[in-house]
Amino acid sequence: MTPHSHEAPLGAAVALDGQGACIAEARHLAAGFLNRVRAEHEIAVSERAVEVTQLVVSELVTNAQKYAAGPILLDLRITGDLVEVQVWDSDPVLPVARAADAGRVGQHGLEIVMALCQGFEAMRDPVGKRLTARLALTDDPFRDGTR
Repeated sequence: MTPHSHEAPLGAAVALDGQGACIAEARHLAAGFLNRVRAEHEIAVSERAVEVTQLVVSELVTNAQKYAAGPILLDLRITGDLVEVQVWDSDPVLPVARAADAGRVGQHGLEIVMALCQGFEAMRDPVGKRLTARLALTDDPFRDGTR
């Protein structure tokens, strides 16, 4: 399989109701999207990338469900050798990663996301905010030819 080089972005988007099972629905959508990209477009996607993407989606959607009222928008797209995960919610307050504290119970989601991603952005929208995480599609640290 080869890295994605098509000009038109491959993507999937869904509006989640922000209730009960929306986190599981988001994880399922992410795994299905990456598996389709691999099968239908012959783009290299490692199993680890699928699992890490599901974890990041879960953390971002959980945060949106916890702090924002109403719908959550999840947008996934392939950009080069990365999957871009965007989550929009109606709460304008941007998340802040806390200082490391092994004694703290919970509230480590953003720390986890930032540790797993190649890039992370949090931006306010006219209504709410949009969080964007970029994750590698493969595990090959030498994919770009460097050693």
